[in-house]
Amino acid sequence: MRIGIIGYGTRMHYFIDRLLELERGVEVAAVADIDLEKAKRMLAEKGIDTESVSFYTNADEMLERERLNGVMIGTRCSLHAPMAMKVLKRNIPLFLEKPVGITLADLTILREAVEASDSKVVVSFPLRNTPLAKLVKEIVDSGRIGTVEHVQAVNNVPYGSVYYHSWYRDENETGGLFLQKATHDLDCLNYLIGLRPLTVAAMESKQVFKGDKPAGLRCGDCDEYYTCPESPYVLKRFRQEEVTGDGCAFAVDTGNHDSASILIRYETGMHAVYSQNFYARKSAGRRGARLIGYEGTIEFDWYRDEAIVHMHGAPRTETYKLDASKLPHFGGDSALAMNFIGVMKGEEKSATPLSMGISSALMCLKAEQSAVTGTYQSFSPGWAGGRA
Repeated sequence: MRIGIIGYGTRMHYFIDRLLELERGVEVAAVADIDLEKAKRMLAEKGIDTESVSFYTNADEMLERERLNGVMIGTRCSLHAPMAMKVLKRNIPLFLEKPVGITLADLTILREAVEASDSKVVVSFPLRNTPLAKLVKEIVDSGRIGTVEHVQAVNNVPYGSVYYHSWYRDENETGGLFLQKATHDLDCLNYLIGLRPLTVAAMESKQVFKGDKPAGLRCGDCDEYYTCPESPYVLKRFRQEEVTGDGCAFAVDTGNHDSASILIRYETGMHAVYSQNFYARKSAGRRGARLIGYEGTIEFDWYRDEAIVHMHGAPRTETYKLDASKLPHFGGDSALAMNFIGVMKGEEKSATPLSMGISSALMCLKAEQSAVTGTYQSFSPGWAGGRA
């Protein structure tokens, strides 16, 4: 199976390993990227013979010239929808990184294009594919806790500085942190409870990663380089954290909220609350939820890789401990890779089709609009994204 990659960045570099390690006959046939030398260097690091790969600086040229069994898109977020349109027009199986689009216009053109295309799309939603999420779904569907009537979800990101030090601070490229983070978690919630969202309300704050340092300031040019808690020097040597960039995290151009919450009302009248935070660190990291029914509660956390079932009518608590927390995206990436191979071979349907990516992105865009305007935001008929 010959794969073409549009935008060979960190995510595709990482995910192609999941495809190759399955030993199902996948090969990187072509790459389109604006920095071909970097792409060649990264492929060579994997032991891939770059002489056997065709390289292009123009995605259209690659798609016209190459015979491909599948295409993967890993550009910056602002280009996800435009590049996906090129693939959809050619009816080639597509692996599309999230968010599928960063504007309502993006989602509109994708929605129209997929209806006219024979492409099968796998959206990069690893969370719903993790062993932990599948276990929680199994428990929910068994009816053991009754109908889920309330959800409390949280994502305290222990590596959150990347969104202020690097290009992720540019909301024109990313669409903001609802689309960067909540898109995963909201998709997974939709999957777990199996209901259609009707209305969202949101609030966001910027309390930590803000300041009056000049726009464009690099850490190495700052007179606080050796003392600032967010400088690469301090992060690496004293806080034992990964250095993800050298843009000043306290400059006027950091962009992005650093904490936010979303309320979601679903079609049955039940509601969920989701909160994300980007300055929690180390053991304070959390990612998961409590799903509460009348008969019981399930709580789960991907970082701890466990689910706990609390039965309300009996003195019984059940703990499920898994062993996938150190796997790529908690084990979800391998499932995505298997599904994409099955889709390319015509043996499987997409487990995360484009409709799910559109629904999740729309929820995030509505949340951002709510946070800015202080209003509830509802979904128009046909846009709320069907049941997961």
